[in-house]
Amino acid sequence: MSVARDRFDLTGKVALVTGGSRGLGRAMALGFAEAGADVVVTSRKLDACRAVAGDIEAMGRRALARACNVSNWDELEPLAEAAYEAFGRVDVLVNNAGMSLLYGDVTEVTEAMWDKVVNLNLKGVFRLTALVGSRMVRHGGGSVINVSSVGSIRPTPEILPYAAAKAGVNSLTAGFALALGPSVRVNCIMAGPFLTDVTKAWDEAVLETGPQRHALKRFGDPDEVVGAALYFASDASSFTTGQVLRVDGGIP
Repeated sequence: MSVARDRFDLTGKVALVTGGSRGLGRAMALGFAEAGADVVVTSRKLDACRAVAGDIEAMGRRALARACNVSNWDELEPLAEAAYEAFGRVDVLVNNAGMSLLYGDVTEVTEAMWDKVVNLNLKGVFRLTALVGSRMVRHGGGSVINVSSVGSIRPTPEILPYAAAKAGVNSLTAGFALALGPSVRVNCIMAGPFLTDVTKAWDEAVLETGPQRHALKRFGDPDEVVGAALYFASDASSFTTGQVLRVDGGIP
């Protein structure tokens, strides 16, 4: 194996990916497996997790499918315990699970809507990072990868709860890098618009005209997040922590 390729090698590592059954999470889970890692795939739907786990096992890697609603504080410790019981370690944690809710005027945002968005996108990230990150420290190291959104720095009226939560993820990235360092690195992928299940609900005009102001003039394919994820997960980023990397096609 070449020196360059060796830096991205995840052989013998274990990755835990939330929201891992579809979209960016699925792409990252499969990418980690291709790089040699065993993977814990978790989302709310167990059958969907099992499907991805099956794809990973077909590559010759081990996989654990686990249903978990990341927004529920009490479900996160059992998730961490299941991962460590199955593999004895977690080297890479990807906090990818996230969602936004549709509304018209901002006055239509209810407390329940606010709590649902913030609990999944922010509270769950804090709790799972605290649980798994602290065990990474005790076991000698690891990498935490948060997934934020360009909406965190370019908030638009229709995504304000989501944008606020993702801005909080950016902040947690910097704070946890200090809290868990020097043995555990914490970084963040600030994602732009990717063609996932979410975009299927978008207006066709938005899909056609939206990217025209971006430098690359298109939306991303989920596989295009894998390079950034592998960089942060592997020794290739051994001197990088507390950083937020925009992967957004060049949004101005």
